Amino acid sequence: MSESSQNSAGAGPTQRSAEIGVALVMAVLAVIGIIGSLQAGIDWAAEGPRAGFFPFYVSVIVLICCGVNLAHAIRIQRTVIFAEWPQLHQVFAVVVPATIFVFAVPVLGMYVSSALLIGVFMKWLGRYRWLSVIAIAAAVPILTYIMFERWFMVPLPKGPVENWLGL
Repeated sequence: MSESSQNSAGAGPTQRSAEIGVALVMAVLAVIGIIGSLQAGIDWAAEGPRAGFFPFYVSVIVLICCGVNLAHAIRIQRTVIFAEWPQLHQVFAVVVPATIFVFAVPVLGMYVSSALLIGVFMKWLGRYRWLSVIAIAAAVPILTYIMFERWFMVPLPKGPVENWLGL
């Protein structure tokens, strides 16, 4: 990173704020993991460790690491830029559709959600022609269906369209 980009105030979030934010978000997730593990039980039963045993200790380790990262992040200079806003825009251009895809799969099914995700990425980010977008966005889920459902006999989540088609 060049000297000018490190000292340009307002060009993006600082590394310090990004590190603190990630440490706090991960700490919240670790605490949620600890609480869920305690509810499931972290002791030993007659058949072995209960369901929360390993997730509890993994969550405790993550929480300790978050504390170490938070302590380290507090010492970082406030002027060091983590990323410039145009760079973060590129990251969010991938993260937002992928997150929508994750939440769409239980509602629309794997195949329709995949077709929509592929289509969005091809048209929005790749700027492909509509004919290419439609062809690839339809072909990939069809081939995925043949491979997983027919050849490997592994069912993937289906939605209303697949149910309507009787798949």
